[in-house]
Amino acid sequence: MNIEELRAYCLSFAGAHDDFPFVKSTSDYDRDVLVFYVADKWFCFVNAVVCDFCNLRCVPERIPELCERYEGIGPGWHMNKRHWISVRFDSDVPESLLRELVAQSYELAKMHLTKKQQAELVEENS
Repeated sequence: MNIEELRAYCLSFAGAHDDFPFVKSTSDYDRDVLVFYVADKWFCFVNAVVCDFCNLRCVPERIPELCERYEGIGPGWHMNKRHWISVRFDSDVPESLLRELVAQSYELAKMHLTKKQQAELVEENS
């Protein structure tokens, strides 16, 4: 999956938007990190230039099995390793699984929204 495909897929979810929040960083790599949000909650981020991997929220109970089964999945880079995973694009992770994991990450982020924010997403999607 390339950056255009990932961006289109992430933005296809209700209320999803993206931003480059680290433009003032001293690190070139960090300046190019594109973050996908639902309301104010992150559900995915990727370096838009390098596009080597993305970080996703994940159900904690699922992380050990995913890491054991796929070489391309590991603990979340710079994130809470209990709730985030990193998925390398040029790896043994099928695109169908990557899409499933992105969708799951979106749903996990959405669960942390207020009831009002969740209701607004439903209204927006109607």
